[in-house]
Amino acid sequence: MDETCLSNGDVYTILTNKAAKGRKGALVAMVRGVATDAVSGILRRLPHRKRLSVKTVTTDLSSAMMLTVRKVFPAAKLINDRFHVQQLMSEAVDRLRIRYRWKVLDAENQAIREHRQKKKEAKSKAERERIGKWEPERMENGETLPQIVSRSKHIILKHWSKWNEQQKTRAAILFDKFPKLLEGYSLSMKLTDIFNKKSGPDEARLNLARWYNEVEKFDYMEFNKVLDTFSNHSTTIINYFEERLTNASAESFNATIKAFRSQLRGVADLKFFMFRLARLYA
Repeated sequence: MDETCLSNGDVYTILTNKAAKGRKGALVAMVRGVATDAVSGILRRLPHRKRLSVKTVTTDLSSAMMLTVRKVFPAAKLINDRFHVQQLMSEAVDRLRIRYRWKVLDAENQAIREHRQKKKEAKSKAERERIGKWEPERMENGETLPQIVSRSKHIILKHWSKWNEQQKTRAAILFDKFPKLLEGYSLSMKLTDIFNKKSGPDEARLNLARWYNEVEKFDYMEFNKVLDTFSNHSTTIINYFEERLTNASAESFNATIKAFRSQLRGVADLKFFMFRLARLYA
């Protein structure tokens, strides 16, 4: 189960069948809105016997969507998509990077002001020439520190094994200047490694508990939301390790709908657009 926007910001909840592999039969339902009562009211029109036969449903971390699943598919095992869980951690690390970016920019602006003031207070032309123009400090790769922090977003959002040589050099400078950012990134990669490891629910629960304790000790504001999410959805997160199912098929179908929409250059006639989707994929 996932959500998408069609036109004018209208959000639709999409229920897909993974077994259809994005072809005919993939689209089960498409409901306008995300409110639990509205969506579950439509999905309950599906035969009760068929709804009880659903074994698993994967969703993101939306509480409304999870409540809808529990109401409509009471016998199904609810699984939180691992990539949304990892994304939450990556965003926490990126917020820490942004915090350091503002500090670096403030320091640079302060250095420029002090340089201008020093030049203004110079009593002779020779002294002003000796002070010269302000130049930022260059790191060993030729970039300034603000540039390195600004350009490091994609570095901290992916695994270190996927860095190219330029990114490795930039990351080495970044983490040398900001050790806490390295610690936060390492915790994010530990979570990725836990999900990548083919372990059962019991082992995964133990590994996640140890990781949780490390994040608690890290004690940074940006990571509190991550800990709250794990506390509130621990069971549905652990369920991933039983079935190892993700929301990838739903995300892929989302991309199919967006590509279909772009081919038609938007959605001028919504009813006809929905009719074509139903004919092709329902």
